[in-house]
Amino acid sequence: RRQVRCTSPVPVNWMEWLGDIRMECAAQNRVISLLQAMPIFGGMREDTLDFLLDMAGHVCLPAGGYFYHEGDPANSLFVLESGKVQLLKRWQGHDFSLKPLEVGDCFGQVALIDLQPRNTSSLAVEPSCAIEISDKNLYQLYQYDIEQLTLLRMNMARELCRRLREADHRAFAADVQARKIPNLVASG
Repeated sequence: RRQVRCTSPVPVNWMEWLGDIRMECAAQNRVISLLQAMPIFGGMREDTLDFLLDMAGHVCLPAGGYFYHEGDPANSLFVLESGKVQLLKRWQGHDFSLKPLEVGDCFGQVALIDLQPRNTSSLAVEPSCAIEISDKNLYQLYQYDIEQLTLLRMNMARELCRRLREADHRAFAADVQARKIPNLVASG
């Protein structure tokens, strides 16, 4: 469990101090429950998620802010804690919507696997906060528990395969629709 460190030798108000600790622990437990419900963190132990959360960053943006832009160097993934985000792809000078994201969705992990620049942009369409887990955090997880890192990487690969299957299905459906031959014979 997370250790609480007091920065002053004697808290001014013990009850207020204990209340703050309880609120912090409740918030941490809520985030751990959120992570455990996500496919990418499925099967991971609570102590491992607690370890990751202690290192992870926290990014909050106003509506219209970007977590990252297509082409940016990539060194982290994000877990949406609040708000809504839209993934965008730029083509011929215009942004196109790829996928809306809601609380609990993970984004940005592709670049951590293929080691390429970001392939999408992520726009906060309303005020949004996300947990940011960096490649440095993942290296620290490797040192902490390599089996849990392996599970996380396998979960990331499974989630990306699911998304690839969805994209393949959409591309196939669009191709079939484009090739559809109209009924040339009049029924009579």
